[in-house]
Amino acid sequence: MGNLFDSVGGVWSKAARWCSHFLETPGKRWASAALLVFSIVLLTSSYIYWTDVRAITGTFLFKTSTSSSSRAAPNKPPVKVDYPLKCINEALTLTCPTNYPVKYESKASSLAVACPEYFRWIREDLRPWRDTGITRKMVETGNKYGDLRLVIVKGKAYVKMYRRSFQTRDVFTVWGILQLLRLYPGKVPDLELLFACGDRPVVKKRDYQWPHGTYAPPVFHYCVDDESLDIPFPDWSFWGWGEINIRPWGTMLWGLREANKRIKWKNRKPYAFWKGNPSTSGRRADLMKCNVSDKQDWNARVYAQVIFLHHQRGTEPDPLKYRRVLLKRSKIYKTNLYKIFIEGVAWSVSDKYILGCDSMTLLVKPKYYDFFTRSLVEKKHYWPIKPSNLCRDIKSAVEWGNNNTDKAQAIGEAASKFIQEDLKMEFVYDYAYHLLREYAKLMRFTPKIPPGAVEICSETMACPQNGPWRQFMMESMVRSPKDTLPCTMPSSSSSP
Repeated sequence: MGNLFDSVGGVWSKAARWCSHFLETPGKRWASAALLVFSIVLLTSSYIYWTDVRAITGTFLFKTSTSSSSRAAPNKPPVKVDYPLKCINEALTLTCPTNYPVKYESKASSLAVACPEYFRWIREDLRPWRDTGITRKMVETGNKYGDLRLVIVKGKAYVKMYRRSFQTRDVFTVWGILQLLRLYPGKVPDLELLFACGDRPVVKKRDYQWPHGTYAPPVFHYCVDDESLDIPFPDWSFWGWGEINIRPWGTMLWGLREANKRIKWKNRKPYAFWKGNPSTSGRRADLMKCNVSDKQDWNARVYAQVIFLHHQRGTEPDPLKYRRVLLKRSKIYKTNLYKIFIEGVAWSVSDKYILGCDSMTLLVKPKYYDFFTRSLVEKKHYWPIKPSNLCRDIKSAVEWGNNNTDKAQAIGEAASKFIQEDLKMEFVYDYAYHLLREYAKLMRFTPKIPPGAVEICSETMACPQNGPWRQFMMESMVRSPKDTLPCTMPSSSSSP
């Protein structure tokens, strides 16, 4: 808020100096009138701006100034706020409001829409516990894998931390679940679960197969492979990634759509592009061999880029440094006909951004899958690349695309349409909602708040934050319950 007043004061002082010259001349009355009009316009604009901000944030008291990118657009109707965020005294230990909303009856009169096809994997991911159910012993066995335990009782959330995850993955994962409770208050059943926030899956099938005779613990995670039993859940970046300044998915999705309009297909370069850290996997190291050289051109333009933009929790990053890096990266990404997706340590959150770019994605056959990628269809949403024949496959794919531009463009647009329509935040929340409900149906014990767990809510998480972490929480915060029903799950007979 101080920044706004400083800027207004600066404009006012300049205007006063500019007008003072005329006040000493015969045009004194005209200058006085002009100054009066200018003051009225300035004060009116300031009032409208802060009215918009308060409409978005309720009674939230800003600790840091709000960036221009997060301001409400002018001339838009006020945002409905049923859940104002109240940060009364940030220096004190925060507690959740006693009147926190835990129940809401939808007033929707229309039938719910059908869920996207990838929702079919929910029952498949929970299949290992379909016959036995989930017992408390199974959950307790998983303590060695989980970074945190999340308990939901009567619409309120409690967390017990076992270990801190890399950066703020755990923070924004829990934040996302809190927003789900605000979106569907009273509809998420009581449950108790474990969450792992690392890169690779943690529960291996081989450790829980006969003759061991033990049952696998259910552990939620961001990805899964054919050798593991982790339960995929939407990753933290859907609600923001403060360490590298990636905004919440709702904002990013809009940005992708606008960028696709500006850069036409015919104006993009006929090469396959990739830029990232090649040291995270052997596959990425092999990809660097596909770069253009004096001896060979594989139709690929790949670049090694290792940016250490990590910051400790609670510290303030350099916004100009982030902006320079991201602007340079986005300009390069938008100017190529083909984008390469290749895994790093495990699956990568970059899959959704690459698939949403409108260019044809060259997807190096992955080992790991997140909650939606298993429903992508090759040569409809992407072009498959074999890791064993990396450079030659990339060269062949680019040549095919350059000779079949209409078909290549159709693949790129199909992937972008999938991302825009089937992966919008509405369905991300509905996926989490249905997954938690199906999980709760398998529980064979009554959830209870474990010793050492603390109640969490939007206030306890957002109010102490600063910098981009706070900005992204405010940007992704659910301000009102959804007035329509969750999407309708596919029937059990249509499981993959």
